[in-house]
Order: sequence, then C-alpha cells, then structure tokens
Amino acid sequence: MFHASAPSRVSGGSDLSLLLDQLSHCSSRPRYAFMLLTLIAEVAKPDGSAGPEIKMGKSLIPLRDWLCDALTPMGHRDPRRMALVERVREELHKSEKLSGDMNADDILVQEEVRNRVRASGKTNLSRSISELVKAGLIKRHYQGYRVDHLNRGAQRQAVYTLVGRARMLVGSPSHARRATAASRQGDLFAH
Repeated sequence: MFHASAPSRVSGGSDLSLLLDQLSHCSSRPRYAFMLLTLIAEVAKPDGSAGPEIKMGKSLIPLRDWLCDALTPMGHRDPRRMALVERVREELHKSEKLSGDMNADDILVQEEVRNRVRASGKTNLSRSISELVKAGLIKRHYQGYRVDHLNRGAQRQAVYTLVGRARMLVGSPSHARRATAASRQGDLFAH
C-alpha cells in the first residue's frame, strides 16, 4: 500500500510537484498530508522542527492540538459534523446541562463538539504523521519532562521535523511565513 521509494512519475518537475507526487504514493490521504506538512512548515523553526508547543496569543498549546484545531474548519459542512452538533445538543439537553440561554447553550455545544472533533482528529493526525514518517518526510520525537524520547508518555509532547522533500516548505515565500513564526514555538521547560 505504501511505496515511499516508488519512482517518481514526474520527470524534471519542480520540488513542489515532486513532493506532491511522493505524497500521492505514500499517503492514503495525500491532500490531508499536504495540509499537515504546510501547517507544520508555517510554525517550524529554520531547522524544520515544530513543537512541542505553539504560542497562541498569551497561551501555549500542544502542537498536535494546534494542528487538529487548524484542520477543524475543513469539515464544518460535512453532514457527519452537522449530525454531531445535533447529537451533542441532544445529549446535553437530556443531561440537563443546557441553561435555556441560547447564546450560552451554543457556546457549551460548540465547546463539546470541538473537544470531540479534536479527539477524533488526533487519530487522523497520528495515522497521517506515521505515513509521512515512513515516507521520510517527517522525523518525529517526543520532548518534555526530564528526557526526550522516540516514544510518547511521561509528560512528553510531539515534535515534528520536516525532512527530505518536505524541507522545501520551510521558509517558502509561497506560504507567507511570518518573521515571528519562530517566536510562536513553545518550550515545555519555559513554564
């Protein structure tokens, strides 16, 4: 199913076309994988690494949560998402957690939907990242409390580093990288 070393069908193509060709061979969801690579490149340091946390305003959030939240709008018109909103509203109504205030109830429903979408999004994210690791486009490790490690756990958070053809996305003017992107990087040891 995955052919990371499949010969390129794009002869003499640009770096981007070669990357897209590689994604079409190594990923079960190449468009999603490309969006992930692009988002990671947006917040990556010059060495291509992103994470373990991203600075959003005055707070730090884990890279995986940020990626899931950034991709969430892609499914807002999906009938399954609309059905989820109604199912959550019904569940909250049955458990008598809704107050009757339409604005407050909408906020509560949207927060619960966001939490559920983020949880399922992490599964999709992990699957896609694993495909990208196998294809040699991402290097993954976990950073955090006491010791960095290849495996998660012990309060460690994911760090993704763009490698191979994916490195061309770092610093690409077509992705309108901000000069402050490196300052958006968080550090688990900083707080």
